[in-house]
Amino acid sequence: MIVNGISRRSLLKAGACTLAGTSGLLRATDALAWEQEGSALAPFTFHASQGALDDLKLRLQQARLPDRETVAGWSQGVPLAKLQALVEYWRTGYDWRRCEAKLNGFPQYRTQIAGLGIHFLHVRSPHVDAMPIIITHGWPGSVIEFFKVIEPLTNPTAHGGRAEDAFHVVAPSLPGFGFSDKPAERGWNVDRIARAWAELMRRLGYSHYVAQGGDWGAWVTTRLAQHHSPGLLGIHLNMPLVYPQTIPATLQPAEQRAVESMNRFQNGGFGFFLVQETKPQMIGYALADSPVGQFAWIYEQFYEHTDNNGDPESALTRDEMLDDITLYWLTDTAASSARIYFENADLGANAGVVDLPVGYSTFPREIYCPPRSWAEACYPKLIYWHELDRGGHFAAWEQPVLFTEELRACFRLLRNERLSPIANAAIARRGDRI
Repeated sequence: MIVNGISRRSLLKAGACTLAGTSGLLRATDALAWEQEGSALAPFTFHASQGALDDLKLRLQQARLPDRETVAGWSQGVPLAKLQALVEYWRTGYDWRRCEAKLNGFPQYRTQIAGLGIHFLHVRSPHVDAMPIIITHGWPGSVIEFFKVIEPLTNPTAHGGRAEDAFHVVAPSLPGFGFSDKPAERGWNVDRIARAWAELMRRLGYSHYVAQGGDWGAWVTTRLAQHHSPGLLGIHLNMPLVYPQTIPATLQPAEQRAVESMNRFQNGGFGFFLVQETKPQMIGYALADSPVGQFAWIYEQFYEHTDNNGDPESALTRDEMLDDITLYWLTDTAASSARIYFENADLGANAGVVDLPVGYSTFPREIYCPPRSWAEACYPKLIYWHELDRGGHFAAWEQPVLFTEELRACFRLLRNERLSPIANAAIARRGDRI
């Protein structure tokens, strides 16, 4: 989930607006090697075996649960009564085949990049002038987060939009997540993933495109821009990766709120982050063996970081949350997905300067919401900024209509016929052509 690149060691030491992690940036020799790799795109569908689904129900039926929490509320984790009710629904009322049919209704593929099989959705718009976009999820998310926005993005005229707002959508599964392969060696950090995404867009034949991300997807998308990936026109983020190196002694109200929310996360919501950053294998043993453990580990994040009025089901339906949790269970990706924290343990709270056009949408229940001045310090070409009145960390999932409108509004500024002067200048400097 929910990574905003905060390192427990460097939250307030993160370099302000410096290009973090430059040692992982793309080198020309690496690019050549990747382009020489086989580029077959194999169609993909998934059908869980009935045995796997029966095993899940049996494990849920036989689960041994801990005693009730000793406090009221969620401060020790998911309350026992809440968990029992939802686990019983998972066992007796939930239907994975419904989600599976929805998933397989989208065109899916896999391709080998740097020796790793990468799964992705690729949904082309019926509008020929659509803008290609690569959109990236985080933890504990998946491509399931985007089910409700794919159709509005690709076919806007059927969903209250205009033909000129159309996108061709590419939505990959991060390495170690969902149906992408699980890395068997070190090195799949956000820099390497960004390089893989650039190669994926090249293989798909997109000479120009835009990118979007939240959570770990915000890091990957930011790195795409910092690499100056060929053809990338600009990015949109819904999670901030900006935090000043030195906190001023006197804070403006918006700065004070940002600092307070960051402190709350570090002091009260950082446990999952620290465990996955330091001991992903250890938590993997527990979660891979217990669907109840996997459920509670993820479900708490839906409580903590959705705009939910105290109940996750007011932000996402129980079926939507169980779709995502069941995907993690069926693919046995508890440990492999947690390792993205381990691979990126040295990231600071600030991703550094992005000198391509950047759009940013602030959803109020994000982990923290920076003031615009912090973003402008790191995004000198900040072409779009909008603060919304509802929504949380899983913006596309929670508020698909608002999220779709945000992408349409932001990227109108980069479309062929109405390039803003700032975007046009950025493209001209790089020698690109529309």
